[in-house]
Amino acid sequence: MTTSTSRPDPRPAVTMPTGREKHSHYSYRDFFRFNRDQGTIIDWNNTQNLLLSEDFIVGLQTGLEREVGDASAAVMYTIGMDWGTRDSVYFSQWYEREYGIGVKQSNLLFLLETWWWPFTAQGWGKWEVETESKQKGFLFINLFDSMVARTLGDVGKPVCHLYAGLFAGFFTAMTSRELGCIEIQCYAMGETYCKFLLGGQERIDAANFWIAEGASAREIEHRLHQL
Repeated sequence: MTTSTSRPDPRPAVTMPTGREKHSHYSYRDFFRFNRDQGTIIDWNNTQNLLLSEDFIVGLQTGLEREVGDASAAVMYTIGMDWGTRDSVYFSQWYEREYGIGVKQSNLLFLLETWWWPFTAQGWGKWEVETESKQKGFLFINLFDSMVARTLGDVGKPVCHLYAGLFAGFFTAMTSRELGCIEIQCYAMGETYCKFLLGGQERIDAANFWIAEGASAREIEHRLHQL
């Protein structure tokens, strides 16, 4: 997997590949620029990436649980939310530079796929956004091959708190609405993919209550549509 940082890089700017104007960087070789001499990995958006092993994720998770117990979920969520908030700013900048149009004037689905594509390339998994219920103030995000859940394995509980925070932070910043996010189905619970609910806090609280009662993701979806 890779992580990235948008901090200013003091080294010389990377020369982007010929054909940059095509906006087509949807392949591993196009998206990443490896420089063995400098020991760097720079992506299409001039962001520096780091290679990390699955052992890092296991160590981070177990270390947090050892230090703060059950509060580790809230810590990971908070980290993710800060990440999503910061990334929304950086994304808005490179999106406008890349396509010559502001995020507010863009097609929603194209915008979201453009935001998530770098995460997919970096190994964070593929996603699918269900926008059918957005008029009701919430939506669902399906995440396939979660880096965290895949690494931790079947532990019988949701573990993708970092993702939930990331989605909450990004969407809150982009919509200027206070949104929360909760994982209502997880690969680490033996499911085939992870599922998140994104919406206002009252809906997140309701979903959290139903999860505690043992409701499935399908049951939670049904109850939300009945509200």
